[in-house]
Amino acid sequence: MVQVRMESNILGANELMARKNRNIFSREGVLAVNLMSSPGSGKTTILEKTIESLNGKIKIGVIEGDLYTDQDAKRIEQKGVHVIQINTEGTCHLDAGMVGKTFEQIPLNELDIVFIENVGNLVCPAEFDLGEDLKVVVISTAEGNDKPLKYPLIFREAKAVLVNKIDLLPYTDFSLEKIKEDIAGINPSAEIFLVSGRTGQGINEWNQWLLEEVKNKKS
Repeated sequence: MVQVRMESNILGANELMARKNRNIFSREGVLAVNLMSSPGSGKTTILEKTIESLNGKIKIGVIEGDLYTDQDAKRIEQKGVHVIQINTEGTCHLDAGMVGKTFEQIPLNELDIVFIENVGNLVCPAEFDLGEDLKVVVISTAEGNDKPLKYPLIFREAKAVLVNKIDLLPYTDFSLEKIKEDIAGINPSAEIFLVSGRTGQGINEWNQWLLEEVKNKKS
């Protein structure tokens, strides 16, 4: 009973802060994208490719979550966008309070979109609302086909799923048909993009979808 009550209190406090964050994003007309994945899926590489393609078309900011290092933030900073680092120091996810604290450092009124790159984990991030407009999950062909069925909550919450490293398909037993079927069974409305962060394949289609979401946020 105590454990359930503590979890309820934590999630309840997070929800209050998430509402505050959502109101701020809405007020500034900024699309907030919570980017989630397991470690090694390639979401930072995808983010780099996305920024390269979109920079100059829209104004981009990044909130970079990591356990201890700033390696990914340094990579993203080289793309010429505003980056804020959050180190969770062992916590397996970002929460709304952590994100809210970055608002004093990131110029939301100058941005069109903020990517929140969450800590690599398919469990905890799905449970914590950050005040984002949409959640996006990245999985890779190197991880195998079992992720949607093993971690259904994160896929149920996602507005889009990026299947990364499709350039490796010939070297794996990954099935695109099976992954599409499993995702559709959990979340029929989720958009699915087949991409390669290494080659850039599929990034344009993903970017066009993002641009439409930015336009909708501002309308």
